[in-house]
Amino acid sequence: MKLYGISNCSTVKKARTWLADRAHGVAFHDFKKQGVDAAWLREVVAQTGWQALVNTRGTTWRKLTDAEKAAVTDEACAIALMLAQPSVIKRPVLERDGSYHLGFAEEHYQALFGE
Repeated sequence: MKLYGISNCSTVKKARTWLADRAHGVAFHDFKKQGVDAAWLREVVAQTGWQALVNTRGTTWRKLTDAEKAAVTDEACAIALMLAQPSVIKRPVLERDGSYHLGFAEEHYQALFGE
């Protein structure tokens, strides 16, 4: 099990705290410190779809120019943007048993972990 995100992101902090409080050991991959791998992005996109993985509600997206936003029209463009600006990736991304889960909602994690 692995959690991907940015360590100072409040949603990532909530997920890490939730997992730690329930003694779920999870490795953490920080996009800012460890980077983002193109092959990993393609794998996540294959499961979740690129539209779900690009965080269009975050600050990084809002700071893009209209032209940059309009250029994200397909998987290849979305992956290129996420590689260039990892902060635009919806987070956290939880990898568990070969499945990827985007974002953090306590109810979703409770269901996922059978709690």
